[in-house]
Amino acid sequence: MQIRNEEYQQFKPLLFSLGYRLLGSVSETEDIVQETFLRAFEITEQEIENKKAYLCKMMTNRCLDVLKSARYKREQYVGPWNPEPLLLEQSHDFDPTEVVLQKEGLSIAYLRMMEHLTPDERATLLLKEIFDFTYAEIANIIEKKEENCRKIFSRAKQKISLTEGESLNYEKNKSVITDFIQAFQTQNMDALLELISENVTLFSDGGGKVHAAVRPVVSLSNVLALLYGITKKTPEDFYLDIKNVNGQPAILIYMNKALQSIMSFYISNKKIHEIYLTVNPDKLP
Repeated sequence: MQIRNEEYQQFKPLLFSLGYRLLGSVSETEDIVQETFLRAFEITEQEIENKKAYLCKMMTNRCLDVLKSARYKREQYVGPWNPEPLLLEQSHDFDPTEVVLQKEGLSIAYLRMMEHLTPDERATLLLKEIFDFTYAEIANIIEKKEENCRKIFSRAKQKISLTEGESLNYEKNKSVITDFIQAFQTQNMDALLELISENVTLFSDGGGKVHAAVRPVVSLSNVLALLYGITKKTPEDFYLDIKNVNGQPAILIYMNKALQSIMSFYISNKKIHEIYLTVNPDKLP
C-alpha cells in the first residue's frame, strides 16, 4: 500500500489513539502502530480505496490479538491492573503528546471500565462511540456481520455505565484535587468528607515490582489510613505536582529525585469516588 508522508502524519495519531484506548499501554500501542504501517507497505497486490478504514482494521485486529493473549497475563497480574498513564505535559519531542485526537474515552476511569468487556465488545464500543464508525464499517473491521455488531454494542453498553456522571471539566477537577491535597496535608477531616465519597475505592497498581496493596482498598477511612501510612515513610525531598494525565488532572509524586507514582481520579459531582495509584515502574514515564 502506498502511503504518502502526509498520510502517514494524518493516520498515525488516529491509530495510536485507537490502539491506546484498546490496550491501555503506550509502549505496546507505539509498537503496533509501527508494525501496522510496515505491514501496510508490504501490501502490493491490490489498490486500497479507503486507506483509513484499512489501516484501522489492521490496527484493531492486531490489538484484539494482543488483548486475547493478554487475558491470561492479566489474570496472573499481581494486584489491581491500572492502564499505563499517558502524561500529556512533556517536551515537544514526545510523540504521544500530539496524537490524542479527542478527550472522550481517554480517562483512566474509562479505560479501567473497558476491562469489564470482551475484546470484541471493547473494539465495537470504541469504534462506534468514540470514533463514530458506522456499523457497516465496524463489521468490516472486526470481520463480523453488521447485525452482530449491533448486538455486541448493545451488550457492551449494558455491561458498563462508561463512567456515567464522570466529570471531564479539567479546571473544576483540578480544583477538587488541589483542595484534596491541602485537606490531606492539614488532616482536615471535615474538608476530606466533603471531597471524598464514603465508599471511595483505591486501586494500587504495583504489578509485583514494588510494594503496593494487592487488593482494592475500600472506604474513606481505609483509603486515608493507607495514604497517611505512605506519607509517613517518605524522604525529605518528597514533593507533589499536578499534571495533565489522560486529559485529566493527576498528582505526580516524586521521591529521591525521581517520579515514584501517579495518582489519577474518578470525580463525579465534585467528589472523588475512585483513586488509581500507579506505582509499577514499568508504567511510569
